[in-house]
Amino acid sequence: MSNNIKNICVVLPTYNEAGNIHSTLEKIFLNQTMLHDYKLSVLVVDDNSPDNTAELVRSLMPKYSRLNLMSGEKKGLGDAYKRGIDYALKNLGADLIIQMDADGQHDPGLIPKFIGLAKNYDVVIGSRFVEGGSTPYFSSYRLLLSKLGNFLVRYLGAAYVIRDCTSGYRVIKREILVKCQPSSFPTRGYSFQSWLICELLRQGATIKESPIIFAKRETGESKLSLADQLEFFLNIVRIRFNNSEDFIKYCLVGLSGVIVNLGVYYYLTRFISFPITLSSPIAIEASIISNFFLNNFWTFKARPVKKSFQTRLLNFHLVAGVAGIINYLLFLALVYLVNIYDILAVLLGIAIGIIFNYAGNSLWTFRKEIKKPLINRGEDEKE
Repeated sequence: MSNNIKNICVVLPTYNEAGNIHSTLEKIFLNQTMLHDYKLSVLVVDDNSPDNTAELVRSLMPKYSRLNLMSGEKKGLGDAYKRGIDYALKNLGADLIIQMDADGQHDPGLIPKFIGLAKNYDVVIGSRFVEGGSTPYFSSYRLLLSKLGNFLVRYLGAAYVIRDCTSGYRVIKREILVKCQPSSFPTRGYSFQSWLICELLRQGATIKESPIIFAKRETGESKLSLADQLEFFLNIVRIRFNNSEDFIKYCLVGLSGVIVNLGVYYYLTRFISFPITLSSPIAIEASIISNFFLNNFWTFKARPVKKSFQTRLLNFHLVAGVAGIINYLLFLALVYLVNIYDILAVLLGIAIGIIFNYAGNSLWTFRKEIKKPLINRGEDEKE
């Protein structure tokens, strides 16, 4: 283990966890005997739980001298983590921050193993979606929601090298956390976790994913609300915008593509009386070619892409082609089934294809080469 790691702090957000907190804290502090000269502390960040969670924590403080408690207004998981991490770094001298849930779903017995792995990595993730990890107690809906969330963070948030972007069980070194400045994140709820992983990657963090079995909640109910889910989806676009200057350029290129698309379509239908059923695909094709050249020689010019020009052109065409088909089918449906004005139908079709286009082209056609090893998913589990 790195000699500069002396103080380890588990930041434990709670809200109505009176039925779980005693057992969780007991299991966490049991690990102190296996950490030798390294000091383990716990910071419970309780959002004024009405079930007396904070009072239970206070009653355990005489038994556990390195148990700390913060209380505050309930604003969400992300807000609790921001306050807790900031306090742990500034007031508890934490060299290593551990994020975990207080409901018994994360096994505290893995703490010594994760800390051992942290000697070679900036971040260790307890991953449910690498080999050896699982979610045996997830309902079909919960699993679908989790998989969808991970897909969006990976392919729109540029975290595609991570298998479990939304895991709440993480070990993070102080130095990389300070660079990320989590207190400045604009998130309050569960989307804090996805924002943090994207920012860690943007700062060049080396990451290790280690498998975990996501256990059944001991007591109580999940705190994942509809508001949290809405915030998560709204923040996906903000994460992408925050993490990449390429996104701004891509949007400008996309705008120029709209102009090309509309210009060609308008010319064909208004000046030479071409049928709209043929004018639309021709206009789409013209905008695809225009967008490729602008993205290739401007937006992604600085990316170290090994693919040949011809391969990039083919890949770009395949991605844009699928989006174009979606665009065209929607255009026909809007014009002939909904009776929407054809120019408006063109604009709506373009809007639908934007997300697919950006994700596919940024993360496939112009995918930049990543220095290895950045991510490790199991090769050195012996540590």
